[in-house]
Amino acid sequence: MKSDFELSPSQKEQAQHGEKMFPLKRYITALSDLYPAVTAHWHEEAELTLITDGSCTYHIHLETYEAQAGDLLFIPPAELHSISTKPGIEMKSTTYVFHMDYLNADSADICAVKYLTPISRHSLMLPYIIKEDHPVYPELVKVFHEMERAYSEMQPGYELMLKALLLYATALLVPYRETENIRPQLENEHTAKLKLVLEYISEHYAEDLTIPQLSKLCFFSEYHFMRFFKKYVGISCLEYIKNLRLEKAASRLAQGGRSVLDVSMSCGFSNLSYFYREFKKKYGMTPKQFIREAPSLPFLPHRENSTGRV
Repeated sequence: MKSDFELSPSQKEQAQHGEKMFPLKRYITALSDLYPAVTAHWHEEAELTLITDGSCTYHIHLETYEAQAGDLLFIPPAELHSISTKPGIEMKSTTYVFHMDYLNADSADICAVKYLTPISRHSLMLPYIIKEDHPVYPELVKVFHEMERAYSEMQPGYELMLKALLLYATALLVPYRETENIRPQLENEHTAKLKLVLEYISEHYAEDLTIPQLSKLCFFSEYHFMRFFKKYVGISCLEYIKNLRLEKAASRLAQGGRSVLDVSMSCGFSNLSYFYREFKKKYGMTPKQFIREAPSLPFLPHRENSTGRV
């Protein structure tokens, strides 16, 4: 199987990770000054990640975690998360994205009822980040490397091996769970509101979007909304919208077959000179240079499906 570079998933991903009968896929993520962030998003699958090089900042469910080479991260299904790097800092990671049903979370046995389903529903919370000084780290990193070997070699039975290893990884983390979901109600409400706004932006980024319009979705004042968004996403709402539009434009330019003007207009930029200026500021080259250089760039921009979603 081929490792894909997926650096800009949409806020609520519609893409299928892996195949229906084998809902698991490995992704290699590389962040740098050229592509410094994975925007805030969530999906129905869980993630198990190893940071292989460099360092980065994870934002998971409104909290911030500093991660560096060697760290492992577990992100449960439907958890809002994003990744960013600081200027001049690069990061590379390997992530296994898998649906909990692959582990039989939808069955009625004791493993599903007592552990897997509660993990999916966030009533049993496993640690997000596992650093080298964590008691479970030595064994868990061995499991990850065994997954790497099984996924790469694809020997007969490798699907069973990956399933067994993921179940073992889950079992290793369970003793370090939170005994109950201790999230305050307000925190859950804020997460729901942020997801709603990000989903709306994802669906309407090509249209005119304003702070008054978006703040009404949360029933916040404009001032409160701007502070709320920057606190939990890390950048201003307008900056976020601009970055999302530029990422969509880069993806479409890399696919070819469309003019720069057409791409810029379809991604919400009504002023071509502004688009050129902001694109060059973000990617270090003009859109036309980007088209020429796209085949040799150190990432593969995602391809959109027929609904315009990733």
